[in-house]
Amino acid sequence: MARKLAAELFGTFWLVLGGCGTAVLAGHAVGWVGVSAAFGLTVLTMAYAVGHISGGHFNPAVTLGLVVAGKCDKKDMLSYWIAQIIGGLLAATVIWVIHSGSPGYAGVGGFASNGYGVGAGAGYSPMGYGMVAALVCEIVMTAMFLLIILGATSKNAPAGFAPIAIGLGLTLIHLISIPVTNTSVNPARSISQAVFAGGAAMSHLWLFIVAPLAGAALGAAAWKFLLGKDGEA
Repeated sequence: MARKLAAELFGTFWLVLGGCGTAVLAGHAVGWVGVSAAFGLTVLTMAYAVGHISGGHFNPAVTLGLVVAGKCDKKDMLSYWIAQIIGGLLAATVIWVIHSGSPGYAGVGGFASNGYGVGAGAGYSPMGYGMVAALVCEIVMTAMFLLIILGATSKNAPAGFAPIAIGLGLTLIHLISIPVTNTSVNPARSISQAVFAGGAAMSHLWLFIVAPLAGAALGAAAWKFLLGKDGEA
């Protein structure tokens, strides 16, 4: 279990450092497409690096979805969540240390935080989408992410290609939803950035915990009861 938790911590650390770090430190240069690719690459690389140790969740919503689908023991869920949140917070700390050393540093700013509604700075939608739009977006995107994960890792899927499908899936999810919520689909990622951004990012954080968890459970249930076959969960 110690090795599994370490793998989840390091995997989530890399996801937040690679994805949110790109948004904070290089977003002005690479844009939304570059940030989307960065998130996908973090999952792809860590799935190959440590996925064989822990299952490569790196996301509390994914862990819950795999529990619902019967592919993860529910007694491990809380421990996975804690490791993932710690990994995200450690990565956010590294991003903040680097960001604060820039010559034009004037505070954390948006800090790649998630949000909804119209407003400036952290905790608001990049394009002003409201709460209902954000809620629907996060639920649907996370549900589809779980369908991709469960399908790509099923015993009937081509062996060895799951990390590629999952990484590309996460890239596509970001391409769709960055304008709406700045894309969460991952409570650990959202918590890590909101803690540093503060303000509206903290007051809006509930949505980026509840919606991904609900979406993951729905996606896993859809797979288990509608799409899984040959005894698969």
